[in-house]
Amino acid sequence: QVMGFAYFTYLFSFFHRKSLGRSSVRSRMSLKPPKAYNSLQKGAVIWDPKPLQVKKIFEALKKGLNEYLEVHQAELDYLSGRHKDTKRNSRLYRPLSPLQKQIRSVERYIRKLEFHISKVEELYEAYCIQCRLRDGAANMKHAFSMSPSTKASRESLVELYKNFQECTEDMCFIEGALEVHLGEFHLKMKGLVGFARLCPGDQYEVFVRLGRQKWRLKGKIETDDSQTWDEEEKIFIPNLHEKFEIKVTELRGLATILVGVVTCDSINFFTTKPQSIVVDITELGTIKLQLEVLW
Repeated sequence: QVMGFAYFTYLFSFFHRKSLGRSSVRSRMSLKPPKAYNSLQKGAVIWDPKPLQVKKIFEALKKGLNEYLEVHQAELDYLSGRHKDTKRNSRLYRPLSPLQKQIRSVERYIRKLEFHISKVEELYEAYCIQCRLRDGAANMKHAFSMSPSTKASRESLVELYKNFQECTEDMCFIEGALEVHLGEFHLKMKGLVGFARLCPGDQYEVFVRLGRQKWRLKGKIETDDSQTWDEEEKIFIPNLHEKFEIKVTELRGLATILVGVVTCDSINFFTTKPQSIVVDITELGTIKLQLEVLW
């Protein structure tokens, strides 16, 4: 038991040195305070990091950013080839021709994308470090709690709990900073699909929510089976933890009839191409909602 306690004491001192070495993650990385991270605030701030979800979003985000980088690099290669042909076929020197300006614009955007990618990678690397430190603190808390209680072990438990809380808070701050780099989702309403379920004169309300962001729009089925909607486009800011919630209700005079409520994950939206999504609103899929999402 004495040897075991000495070993845990050694582990604790090692972990403590590592945690001190990280200094203040928030000050070093200029992370935003919790008030800028709305998903953390519902009355009191709740520190509840989601490492698995953050990993999924990070991988999807990095893949999408690299897709954009490849597209613009291909555009730059094409424009540079055209510029070489122009110089070869013309003896006249025209400084900053429209083609050169276009090349410089693409080059600037590529540098911006590269910086964006490096920033996201830096944030996620810091997040993983804090996650490992947090897991280490949790494991050592459990180990100390299983050993005989002494003054030294109780003091160690207090310090470990403090380290665990600090790592948890730092992870949440980094999640908030990472959200700033997620871009925007442009949603476009394409209409309801329902075959025999949709009749001329029917009116529907669609409510889309992502965290605290909301979009409410009303539509009507016309006599020629076309659809008119009072609002067709909306911008949403991606959220690390929240999924899209979609609710469709049928409007009948003063009464409303719930058609269905579904959730939709946004992890597949981080791509260069517009995504056309069709969501089953009813369990049997008799009414569907069609949206277009551009990131």
